[in-house]
Amino acid sequence: MARVEKATTVNATVENVFDYLAQPTNLPEIWPSLVENTDVQPLPNGGNSYHWVYKMAGMHFKGRSEDIEHVANERIVTKTTGGIQSTITWTLQPEVGGTKVTFDAEYTVPIPLLGRLAEAFIVRQNEHEAELLLANLKARMEA
Repeated sequence: MARVEKATTVNATVENVFDYLAQPTNLPEIWPSLVENTDVQPLPNGGNSYHWVYKMAGMHFKGRSEDIEHVANERIVTKTTGGIQSTITWTLQPEVGGTKVTFDAEYTVPIPLLGRLAEAFIVRQNEHEAELLLANLKARMEA
């Protein structure tokens, strides 16, 4: 499995950032390669399940996500199945001047036929994507 972890500080309250991230339909606004989240269904734990479409290396992948952990104003852990297997964790911590947001994704690169060279490229691309994701979240929350 590959892993990417990035963090930023957002000049917004933990509550505002959490509320935004907890709505799956908001994520395509800030996540460059996330095409759409649809069929959002609330779960008993406070989280959601939904279907998604994601573009990686020029290919579209479809799957389902489920928030397996949902701790208000602290953490959302989402498990994805389908075209990309992953566990995505958003962690929020109050800080002076805002909220520290950490994005941590463990995932399997779904293109084994392209070999290690392509996998290394995709991992680097996803590092950049995580940076853009957090920059977009920061811009959205601070607007």
